[in-house]
Amino acid sequence: MGNLTALQVKNAQPGTKLLDGDGLRLDVDKQGNAAWNFRYTSPVNRRERLMGLGSIKVVSLADARELAADMRKQIRSGIDPLEAKAAAKAAIKVEERKATTFRQYASGYIDAHESAWRSPIVRRSWRSTMRDHVFPVIGDMAAGDVDVEAVLKVLRPIWDAKKETARSVRSRIENILSAARVEGLRTGENPAVWRGNLEFLLARHKRKADVKHHAALPWREMPAFWRSLAADTSDAARMLRWIITTAARYGEAARMGKGEIVSDLWTVPGARMKGGKEHCVPLTKLALAQLPFRPVSDVALTKCIRRNTDLPASTHGFRSCFRDWCGDATDYPREVAEAALAHAVGSEVEQAYRRGSALAKRRKLMDEWSRFLANTPPS
Repeated sequence: MGNLTALQVKNAQPGTKLLDGDGLRLDVDKQGNAAWNFRYTSPVNRRERLMGLGSIKVVSLADARELAADMRKQIRSGIDPLEAKAAAKAAIKVEERKATTFRQYASGYIDAHESAWRSPIVRRSWRSTMRDHVFPVIGDMAAGDVDVEAVLKVLRPIWDAKKETARSVRSRIENILSAARVEGLRTGENPAVWRGNLEFLLARHKRKADVKHHAALPWREMPAFWRSLAADTSDAARMLRWIITTAARYGEAARMGKGEIVSDLWTVPGARMKGGKEHCVPLTKLALAQLPFRPVSDVALTKCIRRNTDLPASTHGFRSCFRDWCGDATDYPREVAEAALAHAVGSEVEQAYRRGSALAKRRKLMDEWSRFLANTPPS
């Protein structure tokens, strides 16, 4: 130890390695950058290792010798210096992670998961509920410090006044905190869990009382409504006629892309379907007659409905109207009607078995639906 002098260190030439002794070495690369390294045999696995101690610009010869001496003490104690350094960095990282605020972690959680939420309404709802109800209360708390008391501070102001929103908020906090625990930011039980936890602290609301079904015209009123709608020349009326004749959802029609319609078949990609599976819609002459149409908002469709009937009705409600007509006015099996609405019926094996014949039966069903709407006899 102590072979080198400060002058030798200063004048070290590119491409040289200067030994100071007992494992300490000065390495100079071809560009003249000089740095200290400590070579040793690991007391853990007996492998030779090389540990960097820093550039001579920040670590002097005396500092390097002191660091090397510390390394040798660790080795005599059975500690591998590189492993100890890595463990120290990991511990610091864990502490930094534990200091992550709920706002920071929740925002990252939403960013990571929202691509799986097909509905833009759901994506907006996640962010708005966090912004309006959660972040102002617990956003600046460390994600690991959120407890039952903190969750209750979020939920109690909205639990009775905004029941559905409160349920969503509770569920979303639970998901976020569960993910935080998996990533090591939390320990212990999830304070937002309902069963065996919050159910003893908050009133249990019955969901059925809060459910509001989409208003739907009685199916017997459809021919009269169709006559009025057929005389409406607006873009909204044309789009609404397409939705009615195909029994489609608003989103499936509004974002219809080029190439989805081939001949008399409309293939809706799974990415745009509520169930995530591709859906084929047989198109009648009446349906094809509505093409092309310019997509409009659901609000515009609602106004169009109100122009053409005084009865309660909604865009989505026409799917219910179609289903009621199938059950009350036709002899088609339930499976065919449900398939026309892209509802899954039975096991995956049953669905695969029916797929081949269902399209032909659905084509006949949709033909009858169009004839019923337009009040025309079979051809």
